[in-house]
Amino acid sequence: MNIRQAKDYIKNSVNLYLKKDEFGEYRVPVVRQRPIFLLGAPGIGKTAIMEQIAQEMGIALVAYSMTHHTRQSALGLPFITQKSYGGESFSVSEYTMSEIIASVYDTMEASGMKEGILFLDEINCVSETLAPSMLQFLQYKVFGRHRVPEGWIIVTAGNPPEYNKSVREFDVVTLDRLKILEVEPDFRIWKTYAVERQLHNAVISYLDLKKDHFYRMEMTVRGREYVTARGWEDLAEILSLYEDEQLPVDETLVGQYLRNQTVVKEFTAYYDLYNKYKKDYRIEEILSGNPSVHAIARAREAAFDERLSLLGMLLDRVQADMREVMEEAAFLADLKLPLKGIGAAVQGDKAESAAAGQIVSQLEKQAAGRKKQLENLQNANALSDADRKKHRRVISFLEDRRRELLAGESVTGAGAYEFLKEKYSALVARMKRETTGVQDELHALFVFAEEAFAGAGGSSGNEMLILVTELTVDSASAGFIATFGSPDYKRHNEELMLTERSDDIRKQIAELKLD
Repeated sequence: MNIRQAKDYIKNSVNLYLKKDEFGEYRVPVVRQRPIFLLGAPGIGKTAIMEQIAQEMGIALVAYSMTHHTRQSALGLPFITQKSYGGESFSVSEYTMSEIIASVYDTMEASGMKEGILFLDEINCVSETLAPSMLQFLQYKVFGRHRVPEGWIIVTAGNPPEYNKSVREFDVVTLDRLKILEVEPDFRIWKTYAVERQLHNAVISYLDLKKDHFYRMEMTVRGREYVTARGWEDLAEILSLYEDEQLPVDETLVGQYLRNQTVVKEFTAYYDLYNKYKKDYRIEEILSGNPSVHAIARAREAAFDERLSLLGMLLDRVQADMREVMEEAAFLADLKLPLKGIGAAVQGDKAESAAAGQIVSQLEKQAAGRKKQLENLQNANALSDADRKKHRRVISFLEDRRRELLAGESVTGAGAYEFLKEKYSALVARMKRETTGVQDELHALFVFAEEAFAGAGGSSGNEMLILVTELTVDSASAGFIATFGSPDYKRHNEELMLTERSDDIRKQIAELKLD
């Protein structure tokens, strides 16, 4: 299976394991909750999906690599204590709590979350002294004398023996206590993740052309050479930073992330060509609706590889702008909640005449509550980058308005709540302007594609099919189009299907008012 299928399977399993009956007992007893074992090549995203699952399910996550543990750290250290039996006192060996189990309790205390996932990576690489204890742990959720708290599901991961010399194969007795998911690399699934993460488009476009370079593990005369999904992601991140600093990208840099000489040479050459395309076609002019005659003529005559790279650049820019609008809409929908709470706290219809001091006090209270919520999610490792940014923006808005009211720069006395509403409305108005700009970009993209990529007799070529497909499968662009509309998209895809999520987003946008 691919990594997305594995993610869905794990989410379903966790959901079932956490189901309770009418008496509050887990319907699947702890001893029957088989740990899940993700078995797959290194660098395909096993750890990443665990973070996503915790974030999407709203539960905590504690992650450990078992290669870093000795028997003592995993099971606890012995100490001598005194116990009485039959009136006599005896010295007895006890054990401190396992570092792993203690981390679960620490997370519960820090986050307030009582349910979560304990993720143990490289579980088939444990030390020889720890190996015998793993069977007991996998069956009974016990390390030493201490049990994993109820409500915590165990997911494990490891590499097949051909990728890691330290791997020890589990015997049948151990395997019979696991739910084994064998995961294979899949570029199509990774691409969706890469686009949503806004990884460098040169990497995505290259792999669109060279899918067989996405994942490689081979033995050559130079030794083992490999390319992994993790390597591509890290390379994409560093390329963006290098460009920000205007540093040269060469084979030495690329080779630090892709350990295959053929792939390194080909990608470095493609990256140089990619930047040349970007300069020659003048992406900004195309998306502003003013492509040069030269750009249209060149695109018409270009080979498919060049067309695909050009389309990737254009999509990358438009989808990034769509994502910003959707993030802004999500932020404004979230910000509306504390602002309405402030209005309710200062007595509803009288909120308009509430004194600045009352509003300042409520702003402090709402900001403090949001900070605590953010802290709990961070402590539970259940916070996505997008949600972290959204929470921080809400806090920043509340604190900025508080400072302005205290300084008396904008309002004094009556009208403080009206001041908040005006600030909020200004953000909504700005988002609407940005939305119109992105809609214009999208229209310009379709017009250019119709002119430059038309097939014989003016019919749409493969590039238009790719364009519509990419806009459909990307969550941000699909959400943007479903919410704000696109006549061009609809015309090229008459079978447009709006998801329930898109309907929810549209409803939230319509309600961005503080009436």
